[in-house]
Amino acid sequence: MDYMAQMTSLQKKHDFFIGFDSDGCVFDSMEIKQKECFCPCFIKHFGLQPASKYAREIWEFVNLYSKTRGCNRFLAIQRAIALCKARKEITARGLNIADTSALDTWIKEESKLGNPALTAKVAASANEELKKLLAWSVEVNERIADMVYGIPPFPGVKDVLDSCKGKVDMIVVSQTPLEALAREWKENKIDNYLDLICGQEHGTKTEHLKFCAVGKYDADKILMIGDAPGDQKAAQANGVLFFPIIPGREEECWSKLNSEGLNHFFNGTYSGAYQNSLVAEFDKALPENPSW
Repeated sequence: MDYMAQMTSLQKKHDFFIGFDSDGCVFDSMEIKQKECFCPCFIKHFGLQPASKYAREIWEFVNLYSKTRGCNRFLAIQRAIALCKARKEITARGLNIADTSALDTWIKEESKLGNPALTAKVAASANEELKKLLAWSVEVNERIADMVYGIPPFPGVKDVLDSCKGKVDMIVVSQTPLEALAREWKENKIDNYLDLICGQEHGTKTEHLKFCAVGKYDADKILMIGDAPGDQKAAQANGVLFFPIIPGREEECWSKLNSEGLNHFFNGTYSGAYQNSLVAEFDKALPENPSW
């Protein structure tokens, strides 16, 4: 599959474009995925059983309750391992925390941080550290496929999609693997609103917006909707608009987007004071550093 061609060849059908993040933004799936799928596999594959309480706290901080919320899973491993090494309650147990030098190098070299690229790297290098990382990632996907289903969109999402239908070209902008994204949107019968689903395999969220929208639409007619700072950074990197779905206040945010945010977007009054007030509120919601 030529993912780059999918993005660059996406045709403009309307004057407006919206990119939707999926996990934790459209669907209330972040908690179950991170707590029941990602974290148990993190503890298992990285030998953190003797310090599982602290490893779990670190994992949830990195992926749910801080400014790295929603980051790529391999960047999350990198950050979580670094915090494990720095946390005295873990080091006091004499644990041999995993080395991440091969991961660090791969992250610098590879832009499409997903299982296909990692599988190819493992086949080429036979690196044991990367083999363990791949085993973790594969099991995460298996657990998600087995456990995460029957989760509807947040109340208000469908209202926004209906308000945009016929006016806006819409895509998914996500770091979740494509298989899971396609399944979740189809399961809830809302995939028909979309022009494309961009997942982990398509590259970064910044690249999704860049190749699907930038240069095809006026910058003030491109909107990224997301629940994590990474979504905001992707919008900023491309010079486009951002609407935050604040964790814990999702229903309120979707209602606000439908009742006033879309009007500002369509009327050309979104950037400036309106967007700044939303972003300031969002910035307060997630801390940079842990409290421990």
